Amino acid sequence: MLRALAIAPEKCTGCLQCEMACSFRSEGVYNPARSRIKVFTFHEEGRFVPYSCTQCADAWCVLACPVAAIAIDPATAARTVDANRCVGCRVCTMACPFGTINYNATTGKAMKCDLCGGEPACVAACPTGAIVFVDAEAGGYWKMRAWASRTGAAI
Repeated sequence: MLRALAIAPEKCTGCLQCEMACSFRSEGVYNPARSRIKVFTFHEEGRFVPYSCTQCADAWCVLACPVAAIAIDPATAARTVDANRCVGCRVCTMACPFGTINYNATTGKAMKCDLCGGEPACVAACPTGAIVFVDAEAGGYWKMRAWASRTGAAI
């Protein structure tokens, strides 16, 4: 079964534990700048929204890469960057309409969420359950159910 990250922004407190866990898992350092998941802060509203790669079906980053360094992991369906092939041209970062693939200045390579090989560190680190790992097919249902609970509708 393929799985995907599902995010409930209303549960996010802005603690950044997801960013810290991700950077440590991916880079071996506690540095939010090196995380593949980011928390967007709406200061005036006091709200926080985690966001990460949505693993698009027709991923523009994959299509844009001139050296085919981004491929689909058959086990997780994550779009992953092969650091050995990546030339650091940043075309993928420009192609992503969501801004979820970034350039790592330390390595000179692109970096993006790879779902931690099927065990996302951000999910394990989130103390409020704002980030969960769900059946990819149920992702839409999960969002619809969350929306319905806010509007008072029943599903």
